Amino acid sequence: MYKPQWAIGPKEPEKKHTENFPACTGDKSRLPVVLLKNNKEAYLAICEEENDIPLFSRPWWLDIVCGPDNWQVYIQLENNRILSCLPIYSPGNRIACMPEFIQTLGPWFAPEAADTKYRRKLSDRQRICKNYLPYLKQFRYFYQHFNYQVTDWLPFYWDGYKQSTRYTYVLENIADRQMLWNNMASNIRRNITKAKEKYGITVKTGIPVEEFLQVWQQTFRRQNLPLPASRHTLRQLIETSRQRGEGDIWGGYDSVGKLHAAVFVVWQKSAAYYIAGGGDPQWRQSGAHSLILWESIQYTSRFTNTFDFEGSMIQGIERFFREFGAKQIPYFTIFKGNFSLLDKIRLKIKRCL
Repeated sequence: MYKPQWAIGPKEPEKKHTENFPACTGDKSRLPVVLLKNNKEAYLAICEEENDIPLFSRPWWLDIVCGPDNWQVYIQLENNRILSCLPIYSPGNRIACMPEFIQTLGPWFAPEAADTKYRRKLSDRQRICKNYLPYLKQFRYFYQHFNYQVTDWLPFYWDGYKQSTRYTYVLENIADRQMLWNNMASNIRRNITKAKEKYGITVKTGIPVEEFLQVWQQTFRRQNLPLPASRHTLRQLIETSRQRGEGDIWGGYDSVGKLHAAVFVVWQKSAAYYIAGGGDPQWRQSGAHSLILWESIQYTSRFTNTFDFEGSMIQGIERFFREFGAKQIPYFTIFKGNFSLLDKIRLKIKRCL
């Protein structure tokens, strides 16, 4: 469990942080839990130390997709040790919800000692979640996808929250190229081979953002669907991840320089993530999409052992990810309160500003 090197500093008396906490456990030997609200400087320091905090919960990602003033974070400490962090996107009007380009949020738990018994781990995490609940009452509507590392939502159930299940698809041990190849569906392997041998597709990285955005848009236009997210936000994510050396675009070009498909992938030590992609409808059968994903997976194995496709509840997309041999992993959507039509309109307007 990480003990921070930064000073907490008595901006408020410690009692003020703990006086509204419910009783944590029957263990009288345990010290009171301290909760820091919206101390982003402290949270940034924690993220610099903890490799397993998910990409979508990191300050640089939150600043881009939410806006610096539209997210907050709660941090729990005990005996000056980090227990957990909970970032929240709140666009206003006492609403906490999910922003675009974020797969999951939810509480992150600091790693336990290797010899921690399962019953103790479960008890500690339930205690931590219960400690967040009084502070979440400020939101008249709460809606978050929790990271799949959160396997127990009972404290939220006991407090009146509801849950639905979603799925992502994850490849593990991605450095084992032969194992990945063997686990793929035969049609994916054929597509990769076809793209290279029949269509002469060459995979390039560092391609212009505008070229990527064009094929990304074409995917939705072909289906007569509106764009699911902001071009401006996606551009910022690409540019910033490239500057940080933590993301890039893979594009598949034919011999005359035509871009068939492209994907945007971001990585950190704990996992790589397929953020967005698209293809030219004219060349959907070339197999380029399978090839560039395969190349991006191999490249990101230099930095991580896990590739997260981010999943999809859309049948065709789900099947494509599954056929790469990825493991289906469930994660929870936790919600409480009412989200009115007026709220939806306000949020849509805010995202367009």
